[in-house]
Amino acid sequence: MGRTGVWLLGARGSVATTAVLGAFAMREGAAEPTGCVTARPEFDGAGLPGIDELVFGGHDLSDVRLCKTAEHLARTGVLPGHLPGAFADRLGEVEHALRPGLPTGGPVLREDVRRVEEDLREFAGREGVERTVVIDLTSTEARSEEHPEHEGLDALEAALDSGGARIPASSAYAYAALRAGCAFVEFTPNTGPRLPALRELASREGLPWAGSDGKTGETLVKSALAPMFAARALRVRSWSSVNLLGGGDGQTLSDPAHVGSKTESKGLGLEHMLGHPVEGPLHIDYVPDLGDAKTAWDHVSFEGFLGSRMTLQFTWAGHDSALAAPLVLDLARLAALAHGRGTTGPVPELGFFFKDPADSGVHGLVEQWQALTSWCSAPEEGSA
Repeated sequence: MGRTGVWLLGARGSVATTAVLGAFAMREGAAEPTGCVTARPEFDGAGLPGIDELVFGGHDLSDVRLCKTAEHLARTGVLPGHLPGAFADRLGEVEHALRPGLPTGGPVLREDVRRVEEDLREFAGREGVERTVVIDLTSTEARSEEHPEHEGLDALEAALDSGGARIPASSAYAYAALRAGCAFVEFTPNTGPRLPALRELASREGLPWAGSDGKTGETLVKSALAPMFAARALRVRSWSSVNLLGGGDGQTLSDPAHVGSKTESKGLGLEHMLGHPVEGPLHIDYVPDLGDAKTAWDHVSFEGFLGSRMTLQFTWAGHDSALAAPLVLDLARLAALAHGRGTTGPVPELGFFFKDPADSGVHGLVEQWQALTSWCSAPEEGSA
C-alpha cells in the first residue's frame, strides 16, 4: 500500500513508545512479531502495508522524550534492556516529528483543531505517505455531558466558529484527523469519533474509523470464556472482577470521574455473550508499585447439572504496554487497508480488538475473529 503514516495521540506514553520501538526492532530482525495478529498467515495477501512502510509521528502534552520513556520501560522489564540504546537514533527521528497536544479542560477553539489538522497535513506532505491513520492512546477521559454541538456537524462548526465547542479532547482530535483526510482509531474508552457530528463528518469525507477501548487482558479472557459457558449450557450466576494496575493509566483511573468510562466499557458484552443478566462487581484499583504491570483476578460462580454449584477462578498478569503495542500496529495496518478500500464510517469487523466495538453487538472472540478474517480476505464484502 506504500508508505503509511501512523500518528499517535499520547505519542510519548508507554504504549506508543513500545509500539514504535517494536516496529523498528521487527524491521531489523531484532524481535519476533509475537502478539501481532496481522503477522498470522490469515492476513497474507490482504494488501496490508508492511511494518517497514509505517512512518511515525504524533501529539503529546508531555515533554518526556521517547528515549527516556523507552529506558524506563527497559528498567522495569517491559522492554529488553538493549533495545532503547540500539534504536536511539530512530527514536530521535520520531521525536522530531512530534508536536504539542491539545490543551484540556475547556472549550475547544477553532485555532486548536486547525493547528492539529495542519500538523497532520504537514506530516503527510513531508513524509510522502499514501495515507495516515491517527490512533488515540491518550489517558481515559471523564464522560462528557451532552451538548447541542454534539448532535450535528453544522452545530459543531458553528460552535467552533463562535468561541469554542464543548467536546472532549479525543473528539477534537478526531475532528481534525477527519478534516485532514485521515482514518481514526479510538484505542481508549474515550468518545473520539462516536459523536453524531463526527459520524456525519466521517461519512461526508468518506473515511473509516474504529474503536473503542483496546481488549488486551482480562476482557480478552472473558470474551473467550463467556461463550464457552453459554455453549455448554452452564448457567453463570455471578462474575466478579478485581483489577490492579499502576502507571499513568492506573493513576488516571484512580479518579472516580475517569474510572466510570473504563468500567463501563469493560462491563459491556458479558450479558450478551451469556444470554442473560449476571451479577458481579467490577473494581479497578490503583497500585503505584505495579508500574506498567497489571493484574486481574476473576471469580466466576456457575451452575451445572441438577443445580450443582461450581466456580472458576483465574488470574491474568501482564505488562499493559507489551499487550497493547502489537495491537496498535495491527490496527494501523488494518485501518490503512480500510482507508485504501474506500470504507466509510465505523468498521465493525475490527471489533475483534475492542471491548466496546463500534456499531457491533458481537463480543465473543471467535465470532469476532471470523468476522475480521472474512473481511480481510473478501474486499467486496467490506463495510460501506
